[in-house]
Amino acid sequence: MRILKISLLVFILSITISAQEGWFWQNPLPTGNPLEQVFFVTQNIGWTVGTNGTIMKTTNGGVNWNFQLSGTNSALNSVYFINQDTGWIAGDYGIILKTTNGGIYWTFQTSGTNIFLRSIYFLDQNIGWAVGGDNTILKTTDGGILWMPQVGGINNYLEAVYFVDQNNGWIVGISGTILKTTNGGSNWIAQTSGTNKWLHGVYFQDQNTGWVVGFGGTILKTTNSGISWATKTSGTTSNLYSAQFINEYTGWVVGALGTILATIDGGETWSVQISNTQLRLLSVYFTDQNTGWAVGIGGIILSTLNGGTSWALQTNAINTDFYAIHFVNQNNGWVATGNGRIIKTTDGGTTWLSQTTGTGYGLHSVYFINQNIGWAVGFYGKIIKTTDGGTTWSTQTSGIIYELYSVYFVDQNNGWVVGSYNTILKTTNGGTNWFPQSSGGNYELLSVHFVDFNNGWAVGYDATNGIIIKTTNAGVNWLSQMSGTEHILRSVYFTSQSIGWAVGTYGTILKTENSGTNWILQSGGMTQWFHSVHFIDQNTGWVSGDGGTILNTTDGGTNWLTQYSGTSYQLFSIHFSDLNTGWVTGSYGTILKTINGGIPVELFSFIATINVQEVILNWSTA
Repeated sequence: MRILKISLLVFILSITISAQEGWFWQNPLPTGNPLEQVFFVTQNIGWTVGTNGTIMKTTNGGVNWNFQLSGTNSALNSVYFINQDTGWIAGDYGIILKTTNGGIYWTFQTSGTNIFLRSIYFLDQNIGWAVGGDNTILKTTDGGILWMPQVGGINNYLEAVYFVDQNNGWIVGISGTILKTTNGGSNWIAQTSGTNKWLHGVYFQDQNTGWVVGFGGTILKTTNSGISWATKTSGTTSNLYSAQFINEYTGWVVGALGTILATIDGGETWSVQISNTQLRLLSVYFTDQNTGWAVGIGGIILSTLNGGTSWALQTNAINTDFYAIHFVNQNNGWVATGNGRIIKTTDGGTTWLSQTTGTGYGLHSVYFINQNIGWAVGFYGKIIKTTDGGTTWSTQTSGIIYELYSVYFVDQNNGWVVGSYNTILKTTNGGTNWFPQSSGGNYELLSVHFVDFNNGWAVGYDATNGIIIKTTNAGVNWLSQMSGTEHILRSVYFTSQSIGWAVGTYGTILKTENSGTNWILQSGGMTQWFHSVHFIDQNTGWVSGDGGTILNTTDGGTNWLTQYSGTSYQLFSIHFSDLNTGWVTGSYGTILKTINGGIPVELFSFIATINVQEVILNWSTA
């Protein structure tokens, strides 16, 4: 176990227009979506783009990032500007966007393809190229009014394009592909890379000198326009995604596990720079030998003012999953995380503070009965309790070493925990003592919910079926109910002794109106895995799941409507304090909030101002 000193970030948010998305980010900020590329035209003015239509602009070097309206929810993979006003973005489904006013407005261009585009590059306001899947190469000579296909060979996945003038350019891609043109793309000729690795990034200083980076720590260099490519020792086996040089000697490469490499001898040798993150970095950009940025997974944005000697977070990206969230009112809530931390808010999620739990094991579930008293459970039979809102947490003895997935209390004394290997534990004294109950089968139990002292349900799976069990005597006896599904059930919620729902894998939503005697399949219209269900009355509820899925019903589940979450991450837990106010948590530290029940309204502008404050945490890492 290592004790790490880490820097957390405290964020102050200002909304320039009151209207905002139905679901908006509370963590990480300004976004948690993967950022695919970053591009700056000056030391102050730059853009970054990413999944779910994310476009953000800064005019002060990244101190503030402003969301810009892209008009799409699709992934945006590449951005290129020729000056402060004119730029283009390429993305999935053949998307090409253009702006002539610095991104105030983005307009769609007709690419002529619905294939994903991975990279875009312009020489001037007229001439540019875009490349992507299925060997797609497109060229424009009129600023994108018309895009014409070019033929580049037989490879089916092209990752990056770079030109040094109107004639000479290179493309890299899957299986060691390097293509070159000397006539603006009228002809593309394959070059011998000497590798079959996936190549992701290309950068040329002039017609002769260039670099390519890719999977497995691959760095290639040419000094003769690519007639020959020499492999350079990177010192890492991490996948590398992006390279940039400011002259023939000085450059940087970024990649998986927070990798940042720097060279001052043209790439003959590379030194490791400390990024202070394990998140995958997908793009790097420097405006001079000192000033640079890197972006990647989890919405991470790093910046440096000294050539990478030190890198600072411009976001509060956290490399852990947020498994569960619970609020006792609109202001006070807690999140259980994958590294054993509990984070708490007392202002509805505007600020989140880390709490010391005394464990480095992941916590799957958290439940509070009031602002002071709560429990969390997780790996290796861990049960922890607080009586002061989480200021201090104490370990309770579960008597087992299996994973615990869910905890629920009906008052400060009586509660249940469920988990692996048939585990059901009950306490009648607030957790001072926990004793086992029999599930009546060989089950993995993932969720438990009680409506009163006696009546409760737990769901999960066995070797062949989705499992639902019920008790009417506080768990003295648990009886199996017919779920009617083979799919794993991951969450259960009841609004009364009669009416309840269970959700699970492959889009499974079940409802009962007779305490579980019969369960009826409802249709959410998709096959995503659902992880959590929460209702505030017998009509209004939400489901969250994989792919950023959030569903809502206002008629008890007869109809489920998809809500736009703004992310494609797994969403593990959803909780509402009233009809309008709710939160959802997920992978990569995701916390989203809604103040209008999740109904989307137009977002005009959103600014995240970042103040950095160092906090010392005891964080156990593998």
